[in-house]
Amino acid sequence: MRSSSSSKQAADNSRGIKSHILTLHQRLYHALNLGTRCCDDKGQKWHYSDIEIQRLVVRSVDAFLDSISAESLQHQVVKESVGDIVGAVGSILASKREATMRLASDVAVKIVRMIPSSMLQPHFSNLIHPLSSLLSFRELRVAISCASALNLILSNLTSKREKKVWEILKTTNVVGDLVENVKGYSTENKATEYFQEMASLLSKILWRWPPSRFHVWTDKKLFSILDTVKLNPDCSIKIAVMQLFSALALCGNGTNKLLEDGEGVVKIMVDSLDSSNPYSVQIEGLRLAQCLMTSEQGCSKIIKLSCEPIVKAIITLMSKWSLDAGKLAKDQMSILVEACRLALITHWEGDHHFYFWKAGVDRVLLRLIIGNSDTTQQSLHSLSLQEQIIKLEEVFDTDVLLPLRPYVWDILGCLTANCMEDFFPKMHGNETVFNVLVVCACMAFVDSILTSRQISHGNACHSSESEPASRAVLMMIYSPSKYISSKARFILSEVLALKGKDYVGYLLDSLKAASSGNKFGIPSNFRLVISLTSLACYSALPKYQKHVIQHGGINILSSFISWWFDNPVHLNRSSVAPHVQSHFSGRTCCWPSSEDWEGEDMLLLFGLVALAELINAEDRCGIFQNQIELRAAFIRDLQEICINNSYSGPRWYAAYILRHLGLYGFPSKFGREFRELLTDNEHSDVELIIKNQEPVRVHGVILLVRCPSLLPPEELLKEKVFDSSYKQDSDSCNRLITKVRLSAHVDCQSLTKLLEYIYSGSFEAGEDLVKKLKILAKHCNLQSLVHLLCGSNPKWGTPFPSFDFTSALEPAGRNFSYESFFHYSFWVFVCRVRLRDFICVFLA
Repeated sequence: MRSSSSSKQAADNSRGIKSHILTLHQRLYHALNLGTRCCDDKGQKWHYSDIEIQRLVVRSVDAFLDSISAESLQHQVVKESVGDIVGAVGSILASKREATMRLASDVAVKIVRMIPSSMLQPHFSNLIHPLSSLLSFRELRVAISCASALNLILSNLTSKREKKVWEILKTTNVVGDLVENVKGYSTENKATEYFQEMASLLSKILWRWPPSRFHVWTDKKLFSILDTVKLNPDCSIKIAVMQLFSALALCGNGTNKLLEDGEGVVKIMVDSLDSSNPYSVQIEGLRLAQCLMTSEQGCSKIIKLSCEPIVKAIITLMSKWSLDAGKLAKDQMSILVEACRLALITHWEGDHHFYFWKAGVDRVLLRLIIGNSDTTQQSLHSLSLQEQIIKLEEVFDTDVLLPLRPYVWDILGCLTANCMEDFFPKMHGNETVFNVLVVCACMAFVDSILTSRQISHGNACHSSESEPASRAVLMMIYSPSKYISSKARFILSEVLALKGKDYVGYLLDSLKAASSGNKFGIPSNFRLVISLTSLACYSALPKYQKHVIQHGGINILSSFISWWFDNPVHLNRSSVAPHVQSHFSGRTCCWPSSEDWEGEDMLLLFGLVALAELINAEDRCGIFQNQIELRAAFIRDLQEICINNSYSGPRWYAAYILRHLGLYGFPSKFGREFRELLTDNEHSDVELIIKNQEPVRVHGVILLVRCPSLLPPEELLKEKVFDSSYKQDSDSCNRLITKVRLSAHVDCQSLTKLLEYIYSGSFEAGEDLVKKLKILAKHCNLQSLVHLLCGSNPKWGTPFPSFDFTSALEPAGRNFSYESFFHYSFWVFVCRVRLRDFICVFLA
């Protein structure tokens, strides 16, 4: 029973509450005190042995909740009652007495709906356990109410309590019960609401807790049932099925299972994107598509199944919007955001890029930037570039569509980064539209520098579109498309000239401040990202390039990179571009690790991009002049990036800068050790014969893995067209020496350097030799080396060349002697190298 002192305290706390609520509160506690209360580390619990008392308690709770308003929820009397209410209802649910279950489960739903989540969080466990154990209750109304209450609880669950809740769900076998309930829906002709609540709850659990997914995607009968249920025309059923598919698709294995019969899943997804559907259906279709294509592998599978329909649906949803009294409806904004998120599949290479351009994606993006004014778009076509810039400034700051800007810039950047060299916008539409879009991006680029300066002066302003706009201009400038690259450079120069501002000094000062050891924070990181991105763009503009160099840009950037190497600042893009965080960020599992081009090293990457452009423009002989030790240290840093960095972007640009310093190729971890094999004639098994030159002895297994073009075709080997001879080695093993005659155009010096690359990954050479090597590398189909020798900027997203020889362990199918003797000798050598490396690391 409650003491008199606690009653007095409650009376003091009750001041300001309506007398009707106080009366119901007194009745509630009169009913509660008919039972026994106990407290432990899990919260407060009540025990009632009599059914009539249980009914009285539940009705008292129900009446008390009905009397509460949003205002009265803030009173202390109500707040202090929450724990007792939850404990009592939870205890009654746990008793599983049929006479009270329906009323108690309905009241549980009311509790979760009415009482704020912040007040309920400490007491959730008292509800979750009994609710979970009732999901398979024989009375469907009770099971539905319990599922509904759990749906509401999990929707508001904080990440802090996820672990504790998951332990409860495992104990009560919730996933297993829900799977059986979903499977029983179609066979037992249960209500639509039953399936909706069960499937929705199951999808929420799959969403939050990856370990729960295995039990679901391995259930063949469940997938068979869902294949039938997904054909149901009821919108609520469609939504529930797509939510379940979306949660399963967060698992790589789940996606593979869904796409075994890909046409069915893709069809329901594409059909849901039709603009005739309710917004709720379209939203779930968009989210399902995002989950299925969250990785490059998933995107590739979907694109192969239904590329054009998906792209058309995305473009349609991004186009169908209108302003009412200058405002955009909330539903329309939600659809636009989700459609733009899905359009970020342009991040991956594939045929969908062609269809995006064909569908007029540039017109759609421009409309999202400057609004719904067709007059404005038409008037821009007849204006000069300077007049366009002035005109666009009038409409550029439209607030209505600002939340979409980050997505627009990312989509534009991804599209231009993945273009072919001969891409030309006029091939798919109006060239002027694309040019105006570039003007808008360049204007946003300049604004991003202004924003970063405001931060440096203590202003808390942080424009969400600053980083995406800067990145989009960077990607356009370094686009493989010659048209896009040249157009972006020209327009950015004009925009900067019209603005009349010189930011080079400010940008370089930001880097100097960072290199001096200033502490970093989110604002500082944001300023650094903008500074480095902007410098990479400035450095590509002839008019500003010299200015950057004259201000010591090369030394400042190289010092920053060396400083970063000693003090690496790993930065997730989401910290400076929050829009990249999706509903399922960090929730995926079982996907093969995909190639991340920049990862957490975006500061290093952008610094390398800017430096590479400056070194390319500057007389390389003047770099580190009379600074031999500094040059050697910088080369070591770049080689270290190539060897040990986790991401391809920094590795590619480090190799690109090394090229300008006379070192070509892609340094590898065991390059020096493998280079030594070139002089190991004892274990060689192939002779490359050059006209009027001494034969070059090499190892067939290495050529087979790294450059099979230097070996004769397998069928010719079998026909013994090529000369062969036997040689007895020291171990009395017969070893076949295969002789390969090379073209008369191949010279010994070029071949030696090429072999050095094949074995070690890199080599040092002068300009004259590089010209010859371009031709030889092209004939040998070494595309990455050709790209590097030609001095072309690395294409965004291109994987860094691998020098992994483990594939040589697999059966080669070749008729070489290394399949017997050399295979063994070669891998003894490799094991020795790796053991030595392991010992060095261990001792360190």
